[in-house]
Amino acid sequence: MGVVDGRPGAVWRLVGYGLALVVGTTLATMVLSGVAGAVYAGTGTRLIVHAWAGLAGAALAHLAMLRWIERRGWGFVALAAAAARPRPIAAGALLDALALGLPSAALLPVGALGAERAPDGSWWGTALSQLALLAPAALYEELLVRGYPFQVLREAGGAWPALLLTSAVFGVLHWQNPGATVGSVAIVSLAGVFLGAVLLATGSLWAAFAAHLAWNWTLAGALHAAVSGLPFAAPDYRVVDAGPDWLTGGAWGPEGGAAAAGGMLLAMGWLWRRGGRAARTTDDALHSLDARPDGRGSF
Repeated sequence: MGVVDGRPGAVWRLVGYGLALVVGTTLATMVLSGVAGAVYAGTGTRLIVHAWAGLAGAALAHLAMLRWIERRGWGFVALAAAAARPRPIAAGALLDALALGLPSAALLPVGALGAERAPDGSWWGTALSQLALLAPAALYEELLVRGYPFQVLREAGGAWPALLLTSAVFGVLHWQNPGATVGSVAIVSLAGVFLGAVLLATGSLWAAFAAHLAWNWTLAGALHAAVSGLPFAAPDYRVVDAGPDWLTGGAWGPEGGAAAAGGMLLAMGWLWRRGGRAARTTDDALHSLDARPDGRGSF
């Protein structure tokens, strides 16, 4: 609660971040809503601003906390230039896409997931429009949970508490989504652990963002399935639930089932083995995944 190294304690810093987030999001929503209104009046085109407003608000909150409270650069939240190397970003995206895509594909030939015809449409056009919506939403959620809050908690109590607390919050944030259940929220929390492991293994929040985006786009863009209970446009075909909900995720989408959970556990095991092969204790294993100060992790 007190002052540490000239900075307020972790609780006060997180409270300050929450206040900055509210102010930043409010300002961003006002500005972007005005822009969207002008565009609609001039062209009749409706712009979806809520994802971009959330992202702008989170970015403003980070800027305020880093500049006036932390007096540190973007490296503190793993967003410095050194964290934007293509290799860890591509590795994070590929690992997350495979962790979900392969188990989901395996459910198709056994009939647990089914593919059905959908109205014809532009696959590429839909995929690009989904990226325009999913990308800001994914980066917003990463900033919101695994950005400044993760690093404050990590600095105050270590990587394990930061990983577990932020993952639990990540799961709870999805409780308001349509069709949420205790099981689906628990698996979303597991996904939070997975994304946190990517962050620790690569030292890059950009890599965690890429993994998050790849996860969501694999569902919406490739499988044409629901994402955390939210339906998306599905031209030509859609993947539908045809098996037990505990395995397939039911209406929540494949990410809410045991198959996806198994894929995440295998992927985390790979990360653990890569980063913790020489470790002798659980704590040492996690710290061996920790990023170096220059933002270069083990990838």
